[in-house]
Amino acid sequence: MKPLQEDVLEQLKRGTDEILLEADLLKKLKEGRPLRIKAGFDPTAPDLHLGHTVLINKLKQFQDLGHEILFLIGDFTGMIGDPTGKNITRKPLTKEQVIENAQSYQEQVFKTLDPEKTQILFNSQWMDAMTPADLIQLAAKHTVARMLERDDFNKRYKGGQAIAIHEFLYPLIQGYDSVAMKADLELGGTDQKFNLLVGRQLQEVYGQKPQVVMTMPILEGLDGVQKMSKSLNNYIGIADAPNDMFGKIMSISDELMWRYFELLSFRPMTEIAQWQQACEEGENPRNYKVALAQEIIARFHTEALAVKALDDFEAQFKRGAIPDDIPEIVLSAPAEGYAIALLLKEAGLTSGTSDSNRMIKQGAVKMDGEKITDNKLLISKGAEHIFQVGKRKFAKVKINT
Repeated sequence: MKPLQEDVLEQLKRGTDEILLEADLLKKLKEGRPLRIKAGFDPTAPDLHLGHTVLINKLKQFQDLGHEILFLIGDFTGMIGDPTGKNITRKPLTKEQVIENAQSYQEQVFKTLDPEKTQILFNSQWMDAMTPADLIQLAAKHTVARMLERDDFNKRYKGGQAIAIHEFLYPLIQGYDSVAMKADLELGGTDQKFNLLVGRQLQEVYGQKPQVVMTMPILEGLDGVQKMSKSLNNYIGIADAPNDMFGKIMSISDELMWRYFELLSFRPMTEIAQWQQACEEGENPRNYKVALAQEIIARFHTEALAVKALDDFEAQFKRGAIPDDIPEIVLSAPAEGYAIALLLKEAGLTSGTSDSNRMIKQGAVKMDGEKITDNKLLISKGAEHIFQVGKRKFAKVKINT
């Protein structure tokens, strides 16, 4: 028995921020045909992190329900530079950068999406065919007043910061992509809402049924505060090594874990709710964090590597084992030897000598597996030791003679 479309809609609402309009989506689902689901990516950063996969996971959900996935790589718009959320004009990419990044995108998204059921499209296919007259006609279908309703443009305009004319073309072209692709629904982050609504408006102008707009939330990074971002170094890359992925996921707060389950896991929400209830009744959240880490590692690597990552993690952190790939550092010491607080700082294990002293006082510093308690300890010339600070920081340090 096929599920009722109302039930399908409830499934699709999981993790979404907003659906405009929900009634339109239900109506389209009831038509009983595969819907054309669009998601556009500018190939500006070829290394995807889990924050990007929130949207890709939603595409996977639509794909599993039998809908057509239109994965648009904005090679043409990538050479404009998306101004969304920026207070300065972004530097556009070269053709070569766009091609290289687009190839990397495809390799990474097919770890989640089925390549046989995914159409990869490039907006240069229709934009390169546009004449200058066509582009001017497209520009005539929107107003400067509407563009300035967009928050980032509005702030720059009021602040007297330059807005280049080509930046106004970005939302217009992204909107026109929906016309060219005859999209039934477009997915995007909450920061893309304005651009997605331009697509809806342009489809009406061109005589098409307007697309449904579905926005997905921005995933918080490992700190649980700021959005996941490579520049903030609070990210989990989908190309990260399995052990790194495991360690990073285990480091998140218990509260953030449930957010990650909702947006990143493919497990049913009923099961996740049961687990959450179990934790509220006293079960250790660590067990479920392990399950999340293994699910994500298996998706982007293999089941076997997910199991190995858990084994390595438990060996290192439960039994105090030393990892194989620790950095080796050579330092030069004065005649009397190297002060331990300074050594830890220079080895990159602490942020400074005061941090070193604090960690020693807390009993969090070991040398060759033995706890250091003396913060005045001098390491003699010619010595070679393995130092550990906390559970995850290791370095093999040699003191030159």
